[in-house]
Amino acid sequence: MTILRHTAFAIALTATSIWSPVAQAASEFPFGMEMTLDAAPQPGSKKIPTLEIGESGEAALDLWCKSGKGQFSVANDTVIFVPGAMLDRDCTPARAQADDALVATLSDAATWKRQGDFVSFIGAKTLRFRLLTN
Repeated sequence: MTILRHTAFAIALTATSIWSPVAQAASEFPFGMEMTLDAAPQPGSKKIPTLEIGESGEAALDLWCKSGKGQFSVANDTVIFVPGAMLDRDCTPARAQADDALVATLSDAATWKRQGDFVSFIGAKTLRFRLLTN
């Protein structure tokens, strides 16, 4: 009977050690990963905005037209994004305005949520990004 208990305990411990990091990783903020906005490209373009967040929260944004840097601070489900200077490439006023609106919405986000390969930044509006896991 004791051997059976030890075997059952070993199996439970192994299962916990295998599944626990997976569940924990799914709920952690995706520092060190690149993600793509879950949106269709703008007319006349194949480009979709990307966001790469480094291990220390430094962010690189490559939007429809503009690109730049910023900084993320995360505590539990709270998120703060502070944009840095944006490089304004030659682009149409509509694309520049869409980029400005995207940065403003990201700056307005107060919380975040991860569901599988998707990360949502939630404020007055919600932005949803797909993690690039390949």
